[in-house]
Amino acid sequence: MKKIVVLTGAGISAESGINTFRDADGLWEGHDVMEVASPMGWERNQELVLDFYNKRRRQLQTVDPNPAHKALKELEKNYEVHIITQNVDDLHERAGSKNVIHLHGELKKVRSTFDEDLVLDWEGDLVAGDFCEHQRQLRPHVVWFGEAVPMMQPAIQITMEADILLIIGTSMQVYPAAGLLHYAPEGIPVYFIDPKPAVKETRHLKIFSEKASTGVPKLVKELLQDSE
Repeated sequence: MKKIVVLTGAGISAESGINTFRDADGLWEGHDVMEVASPMGWERNQELVLDFYNKRRRQLQTVDPNPAHKALKELEKNYEVHIITQNVDDLHERAGSKNVIHLHGELKKVRSTFDEDLVLDWEGDLVAGDFCEHQRQLRPHVVWFGEAVPMMQPAIQITMEADILLIIGTSMQVYPAAGLLHYAPEGIPVYFIDPKPAVKETRHLKIFSEKASTGVPKLVKELLQDSE
């Protein structure tokens, strides 16, 4: 089975109704990003940060996977599919995708502020006084600005083994995620799905200039036909 590696970003989740990470004014849900997505913001105002992610977690319960998420699951019929996402939602998993790496963490998980490897599944609100087994406050399991990206190494390894690369809903301008492109084997087919692509087609790069919910099902149909 050929291995397809899929890189996804905010664009695929936005179509399910999840507000994208940063609006044009640089704010995230009306907040300065550093207030709610940095270790300094956490030190300054834990209540604000906890409330912010509780709202994101609640919103996640009101949305569903869209046709792009569901189409990627279909690829598993004929390919080994690995999804590397910059998104913290669980829409890929809810659509049925089996192999998903979250570069920036997961909204439905929390972790200990004492031991970063102590990660728990979490569905409801997280509040001050919710402690881990070491009696330390739990925090959102989200990679904040200035923090290491622990899943980067596994993502690099998988990208190096790709036979086909799909890029969906991400400009691939934000590092370290953008650096993954450099690890893909030279000359493999790359498909880029974006309504406003900032790149040009080449012999190995094919562009679908449309949103994920229409472009991904089209590409998946094409790839499934090619594999028969």
